[in-house]
Amino acid sequence: MKLSYCVGIDLGSTTTKAVVLGEDSEVLGRGITNSRSNYDVACQVALSEALINTRFSLVAGELEAAGVEAVRRAEEVAALERGFRGQQYRSQLRALERTLERLARRLLTRPPALQAALERILASMEAEVEALYAQGARRKSDFFRDLAGSRYLALAEQEARATGVGFDVLAGLFDKGILEVENSAEAAGRFEDHARAAAAGLARSLPELLPAVERAARVELEQVSSVGTGYGRQRLPFPEAQVRSEILCHGLGAHALFPGTRTVLDIGGQDTKAIQVDEQGIVTSFQMNDRCAAGCGRYLGYIADEMSLGLHELGPLASESKSPVRINSTCTVFAGAELRERLSLGEKREDILAGLHRAIILRAMSLLARSGGVRDEFTFTGGVAKNQAAVEALRLLLRELRPVDGQHLRRLDLHRRPGGLAVRPARRAPEGRVSAGGGR
Repeated sequence: MKLSYCVGIDLGSTTTKAVVLGEDSEVLGRGITNSRSNYDVACQVALSEALINTRFSLVAGELEAAGVEAVRRAEEVAALERGFRGQQYRSQLRALERTLERLARRLLTRPPALQAALERILASMEAEVEALYAQGARRKSDFFRDLAGSRYLALAEQEARATGVGFDVLAGLFDKGILEVENSAEAAGRFEDHARAAAAGLARSLPELLPAVERAARVELEQVSSVGTGYGRQRLPFPEAQVRSEILCHGLGAHALFPGTRTVLDIGGQDTKAIQVDEQGIVTSFQMNDRCAAGCGRYLGYIADEMSLGLHELGPLASESKSPVRINSTCTVFAGAELRERLSLGEKREDILAGLHRAIILRAMSLLARSGGVRDEFTFTGGVAKNQAAVEALRLLLRELRPVDGQHLRRLDLHRRPGGLAVRPARRAPEGRVSAGGGR
């Protein structure tokens, strides 16, 4: 059996995303990975993840054809994916172990206990895999680099204290080794191998799963079309006619999800865009920030690193703030220094973060004003739209807006729909003030 598909890839500065569409335009699979320093590899990995996700969709279809009812079908596919990811993680751990051993042998000054320390660290990480991917387990990230990095460094610190092997040596080896492993398609392994192993482990309780995996694995996936966008789109291996700007794609994408959209705010890893679109989703005007990454996802990444937090933890922590700190600058270069200064003055982390999120949205609001303001339904896109503190800051700032160039904005109310959040016009705001809400 052959399945034709179209792939869309967004090669962003922080993450690379891929979407696989069937011939009926139905989304079959999605993939995401860190963009890394090698854009070509990032595209390959994102597409590979999207095709793996497509295979899970095919497994679900096979189970449906076998008469498995919807709730049980969802449970079986979820169990299969947990098992698959566990097998994939083990494969990458083994690749990391081989890489670290090779790099350790090259060291000019190699502590005698180094090899034993590496073996203990990797053995401990291997022993944790089952619990890491157990049902109900919460992981801080789905990226191998993030998951393995946090545990490796914690265990390396313990080894350094217990054995005297330098922490800087252990950490330096990891920094070199992880680049090789995450850029290797072989380290991640194949769908067929990991899915079969996972299904075999579930065969006693879920006997229909293994035959469904076998049938899904035999389907030939054929790429017939492609389209690319994103910050690094010029590096995509697509014909020039199939590469489009992020501005065009965000405008049309927002319109596809929310047909009433007239204003789009996109805050990504490297830039911020305020976009106005017509009733067909065609861009009529836009404004972008300069080449500085201030006020974008990259800035939040630096803040997360300074606080030793995951990027996904910033929003929830900032939402706990009772008294946000006033931040006047979102300069990425000085982010760490300003953060340390605020902490030294006794400011709470959550209050500092709340102030930082407000400063980011204030910067974005100036772009919105220059692009033409907020008209009718307003849509918030980009990675920062997943940050709850950024969404709340946007909602509050829209409520505080005053007329821009004599144009009174409409009141905007928050609505949830499949695929995200949007704000829609409700009624004309009283003269001279605006009440608004925002979302993705």
